[in-house]
Amino acid sequence: MKISIIGAGNVGSLTALRLCHEQAGEIVLVDVVKGMALGKAFDMEDARALLKNNYNILGTDDIAEIKKSDIIVVTAGLARKPGMTREELLAKNATILKNICLKIKELSPDAIVIIVTNPLDLMTYLALKVTGFKPSRLFGMGITLDAARFANLVSKDLQVAVTDIDACVIGSHGEGMMPLARFTTVKGVALSELLDETKTEALVKKTVLRGQEIVTLLGSGSAYFAPSAAVAQIVNCIARNELKTLGVSAYLNGEYGEKDVCLGVPCRIGSNGIEDIVELKLDDKERKFFAASAEGSRQLFKTLSL
Repeated sequence: MKISIIGAGNVGSLTALRLCHEQAGEIVLVDVVKGMALGKAFDMEDARALLKNNYNILGTDDIAEIKKSDIIVVTAGLARKPGMTREELLAKNATILKNICLKIKELSPDAIVIIVTNPLDLMTYLALKVTGFKPSRLFGMGITLDAARFANLVSKDLQVAVTDIDACVIGSHGEGMMPLARFTTVKGVALSELLDETKTEALVKKTVLRGQEIVTLLGSGSAYFAPSAAVAQIVNCIARNELKTLGVSAYLNGEYGEKDVCLGVPCRIGSNGIEDIVELKLDDKERKFFAASAEGSRQLFKTLSL
């Protein structure tokens, strides 16, 4: 299996390394900055003898090397800076992504594509429009990461193993996300039964602001350990046809009462990409929040001039 990663920054390069360690397939790492992807690939190759792992990785600045890829991960784009929202990245990253998508359409028309570039839901929607790919074969990473962050914060608060927590988040990958306590379980028990509303709201707020908190603490760049783990999980799920339910940014065509928008929802992921969209039974408050998140994405996308 050929897996190409476009963008050799922190998220892209660490995703490549994770996939190499798991021998997910032939890895191609591409970056427009001359020498960056090749240098990082050389470094990863040098680790093979130490890790006793005979993986294969190619680093290049030639995007033509993505030809006939089975899976393509797009992390290319500008990272957030302190004080910057994902939405402020929209215009700049839209131009970058559009050019990349035209190349993907030309070189790997049968690939499954995972968008990681922020603002993620809007970039996923843009990529679908540019490529014309089926929505089952092009989607965004998004809330897989947000659910992991929610699980981590719940774990620390309740002092239980994070592996005992199955977290659920829907909505946009940003301030419009909605961690769902009643669909999040701790050893099979709903979080809403373990914490009162005030405590739950505090954890939800921390989850929503977690990405920006990390950006502020780093001072330059954004998170990459957890995002790369989220991407690798999705790629492996496709490569191994695991049919796991993961939260991804998917194109909605009537699901959750929304159309023509990409938002984070639970989906069954397998060898065909999105096999099914899982519809949760939301209450009135949750439906209104989700609808507002969808409308916000639509309106923001209209500000783009492409």
